[in-house]
Amino acid sequence: MASRKTSILEAAARVIARRGVRGLRVEELAAEAGVSTALIYYHFKDRTGILRQTLEFINGRAERYTAERDPDAPPLTPREELEQTLLLELQDAPEVRENSTAWGELRASAVFDDSLREDLARASLSWVQEIAELIGRVHPINSATAPAAAERLTALLEGLSMRWLSGSLPLGHARTLMSEAIEVELARLAP
Repeated sequence: MASRKTSILEAAARVIARRGVRGLRVEELAAEAGVSTALIYYHFKDRTGILRQTLEFINGRAERYTAERDPDAPPLTPREELEQTLLLELQDAPEVRENSTAWGELRASAVFDDSLREDLARASLSWVQEIAELIGRVHPINSATAPAAAERLTALLEGLSMRWLSGSLPLGHARTLMSEAIEVELARLAP
């Protein structure tokens, strides 16, 4: 049953990325996932449940593709890990495009949906804390100021991602801007 639920969540991410949250219809989701609408309601209860669990799903998927490492590669330094974690959000891979687009659609819809707003705030806070922890490993002495730097970097990354996905910024330039911002933030924190 878990694989069916996962296939529904994958389909939900695709539909949200393609049509937005407002365009998400349970019937279309069922057709996309190849399941009945009854099964969707069984797993998710209602539309809000679909959105909440899709948000969790895309966050988990992003954690996986930003943390993937070649087991034979040498370990990364804390700085390399920080850079790689952020820059892997800007890659021209279908899964990343879909995730970033769905995240943007969910964020935009949270303006009008209080329950979604709370879930997005928690997800954003978790992401900021993860990046702050990586920054703190680069500059342990200044770990108290790492959350503000992480907030700036993650907010910039979301904006760069949306500009890239909408075609107003080339991917290479978005990655360069992100790398430069990481450099600036780390230089500000240097002892």
